[in-house]
Amino acid sequence: MAAQYQIRHAADGRFYFNLTAENNKIILTSEMYAAKEGALGGVDSVRANGPLIERYDRRTSIDEQDYFVLQAANGEIIGQSEMYRSKAAMENGLLAVQRVAAEAAVNDQT
Repeated sequence: MAAQYQIRHAADGRFYFNLTAENNKIILTSEMYAAKEGALGGVDSVRANGPLIERYDRRTSIDEQDYFVLQAANGEIIGQSEMYRSKAAMENGLLAVQRVAAEAAVNDQT
């Protein structure tokens, strides 16, 4: 299966997207948007910023799990990864986002 941006409609009426890798696992989840157009703009931002290693901020959660966020040039968070049990697994997830961000298709599931 090809990597894709899955545009979704949340229960509260807002929109978000998940970026999935070729194995259909979610590798990045966006913030919530008031309108579908905002989510589509977020996809464009991931396409532009995802390939750039300097846009990633590696973090550790309160319960000591590793994750990363993808930021736009202005520092705004575009998306966040899942929580990983190791730094190596987190790095693999980050590399997956870098690899597929620019070319993944949009799958509107709203």
